[in-house]
Amino acid sequence: MITGPEFVGKSMFTPERLDTRAPLHELLSQRRSPRAFSERAIEPTKIVGLFEAARWSPSSANEQPWNFIAATNSDTRTYTAIANALMEGNRRWALHAPLLVVGIAQSTYLKSSKPYRHAWYDLGQSIAHMTVQATSQGLSVHQMGGFDANQLRTGLSVPEGYDVVIVLAIGYAERPETLPDDLRSREEAPRMRKPLEAFVFTDAWGESSRHVASQNHSLDTQSSTN
Repeated sequence: MITGPEFVGKSMFTPERLDTRAPLHELLSQRRSPRAFSERAIEPTKIVGLFEAARWSPSSANEQPWNFIAATNSDTRTYTAIANALMEGNRRWALHAPLLVVGIAQSTYLKSSKPYRHAWYDLGQSIAHMTVQATSQGLSVHQMGGFDANQLRTGLSVPEGYDVVIVLAIGYAERPETLPDDLRSREEAPRMRKPLEAFVFTDAWGESSRHVASQNHSLDTQSSTN
């Protein structure tokens, strides 16, 4: 159970997760990607905590290919450059988040100069760590693929040999009622995921694994976290 001031009230705006057939840690079950953000500033120690979590993520050959450009809304030039590169559908809500972060991956191994095929995967792992840390601190992270990578590369002087992969909006979640009606309906919609049988295989591709089969009573008898 997560306790203490960091997590108090965190689930206030979190819809129920459905069809969870095995217990999840609350840091995972409470995670969400809101569009409604409070303009409350993030405490500096929490910002450091986000990047420490990313720093200690595993990576191929310990290359640690992740790089981040982070801007609070007080870092006017960089924050504006990131916001302006977002697609309009993201910009309209992301501008309320107090912290925008660009995730960047190196494209070759520094030790050998060979192509770094797993760099995006490793960047993703570091952001997953960051997201869990954010949830533990009462923060939410919304990851966005809708942006102009070339505009960010130019505007933020990202050198060759590095890929602009993702943009994150980070902050304290706000009530969905603060959103325009079209965004509010998406915020409050039921949360859906594919069933386990759709993506876990054992004997052949496309054949559901017996380990996650719905008739597996070892799963059905476990208590839910939600």
